[in-house]
Amino acid sequence: METEQNNYIQFLGAAGTVTGSKYLINVEGFHFLIDCGLFQGLRELRRRNWMDFPFPPSKIDAVILTHGHLDHIGYLPRLVQQGFKGPIYCTEPTADLAEIILKDSAKLQEEEAEHANSEGYSKHKPAVPLYDLKDVEKTLPYLKPQPSEEFISLNEHVRFRYRRNAHIPGAAFIEMDIKGKRFVFSGDIGRPEDPMLIHRERPERADVLFTESTYGDRLHPSESTEEILIRIINNAISKNGPLFVSSFAVDRAQDFMYYIWKLKKEGKIPNLPVYLDSPMGLDVSKLFLKYPEWLTIDSKLIEKIFDDVKVVTSIKETLKLAGDRSPKIVIAGSGMMNGGRILHYMEKQLGNSSATFILPGYQAEGTRGRQLSNGSSEIKLHGKFFIVRATIEHIHTMSSHADQKELLSWMSQIKNNPEKVFIVHGEPHSADALRVKIQHELGWECKIPSFLEKVPLDF
Repeated sequence: METEQNNYIQFLGAAGTVTGSKYLINVEGFHFLIDCGLFQGLRELRRRNWMDFPFPPSKIDAVILTHGHLDHIGYLPRLVQQGFKGPIYCTEPTADLAEIILKDSAKLQEEEAEHANSEGYSKHKPAVPLYDLKDVEKTLPYLKPQPSEEFISLNEHVRFRYRRNAHIPGAAFIEMDIKGKRFVFSGDIGRPEDPMLIHRERPERADVLFTESTYGDRLHPSESTEEILIRIINNAISKNGPLFVSSFAVDRAQDFMYYIWKLKKEGKIPNLPVYLDSPMGLDVSKLFLKYPEWLTIDSKLIEKIFDDVKVVTSIKETLKLAGDRSPKIVIAGSGMMNGGRILHYMEKQLGNSSATFILPGYQAEGTRGRQLSNGSSEIKLHGKFFIVRATIEHIHTMSSHADQKELLSWMSQIKNNPEKVFIVHGEPHSADALRVKIQHELGWECKIPSFLEKVPLDF
């Protein structure tokens, strides 16, 4: 049994990068993880998913999730593979999202491995998935959904509660009391005025603060999302071509459906056919109706919005749509173009100068979305290169992450000076820019931890 002097937190992900969120905490021999995310993007980051876990998973007592995005939950089946058998705490919507997203992740990995083996473009012989659907089925029983606002005791030293964060349905920051000190884990902090989600809450006290920094170095554009969409959609129509939205299935797809429906009703864009080509996006849309208490929009209005969208149900229909150059709007996953149905549209339409692709929100390093946002002239898909002639639009106002000003606003209600502030979940420049801003505006000393760094905790 480790002694009190061994109390620590170890940064197993989202340190110097935005992906792979995992923080291992030891309190007198009681070990638990905050989040358990998958590394995405750059190859050197993705390789970390295949490493042996730095601490024996069988000795981890619990996992506490902030929300249901893959970079926060996607490693869970791998953790169970390696021996974890404890409870996985989450909010109720996160439990439902976890089932949807983990099954989709496993399916995509299985399909990618199969495709790589049939086409022979993988260096691994044979290519295998990180985990499969059977691994996901073994993981789901460990999920323990909890209400927000109520404290849950893990043992005599540790208790925590969830508070809403307006990032996606079920997203929350964690307030945790450990031996009389208040730890706050931001998770991913949403925007103050999300079009569909209930407004975020803010912490009032933090002795040890962990804050994300995805957009820690910038401010979102002041132009409204509606104005941007009106311009992009009408420009696409003027070229008599299709518009493809590479959308995150959780929240962003629903936001796009809402904005497009609203602009059509107001007569600001033509009454184009709108397609949702994302099985996961459809499942998530149903989840919006299941948890109206997390939303600001009435359920009946949401049903009207969804009824205005044609749902693509088969890969045959996807391939037919992908080859059609007529004006329409197709919302397809995934948001960073590293998998999902959007790849079929990219193969057929990236070379079409009349086509338009929209990138929503943050695009991680090493993803196809980041490459296109940076102006790449060709993109590699399934071992082949495709020339980019289509118009690429990156909408930054639709990010589900707070910008620098909004991050500072979120932490501005903290009345005490935290003893420690850790800046996580950001690329190095973003994290450092937020560090400088926090020290200047709030006077708090901040630390940017490195991957696998272990920091002692004093009580």
